[in-house]
Amino acid sequence: MTLRSKITKFSVALLSTVTLGSTLVTAAASADSVYTVKSGDTLSQIAYDLNKSSDYSALATNNKIKNVNLIYVGQKLLLKSDGEVKVATKNEVKSTPAVKSVTATKSTASSSTNKQSSNTSSSKTSTNSSSSTSYTGSNMKEYVLSQMESRTGVSSSTWNMIITRESNWQPTVRNSTSGAYGLFQNMHISSGSVEQQVNAAVSLYKAQGMAAWAL
Repeated sequence: MTLRSKITKFSVALLSTVTLGSTLVTAAASADSVYTVKSGDTLSQIAYDLNKSSDYSALATNNKIKNVNLIYVGQKLLLKSDGEVKVATKNEVKSTPAVKSVTATKSTASSSTNKQSSNTSSSKTSTNSSSSTSYTGSNMKEYVLSQMESRTGVSSSTWNMIITRESNWQPTVRNSTSGAYGLFQNMHISSGSVEQQVNAAVSLYKAQGMAAWAL
């Protein structure tokens, strides 16, 4: 075999290996997976992370979720390779690999960007991370304000003003005229825990901004 033939054969083999490797990576990245809803998740954020779209109404329809402002911790969502999201069946949960994040199948570059963004805001939220990442009942005000500030970028003083004005920090108060409920007097929910009210308020903010509270 001539030297040129050897080089040609090696080049073809190398190209085949690279192509096969790319195919395997693509297949792995686009495979169906099951995601478990965690505390702090919102439909709008999941929709954005999956498709860079804030159209959570379509996501809610796919999931047969009547109240678009409420999803539940522990709920299993099937993230399909074609971009569809739906509630996972028991068989799908058993047979489909689980992911920790809806962005787990995204590129390394996207992950790096998200990490950089997270590091940029870490100094702002570090003082709130110790006692306000979980709700204990006795830390309601601290929990709510730190969650809203870290998840919306709006200062805790502004949220304190809004909640004081809307409900005077009464989590179960209901407006008899409009039907608005809870700390934020959200007209899109009729009940819910403090954590669920925070999640609903974050979703409402991402959909309407401060205009939702006439600001």
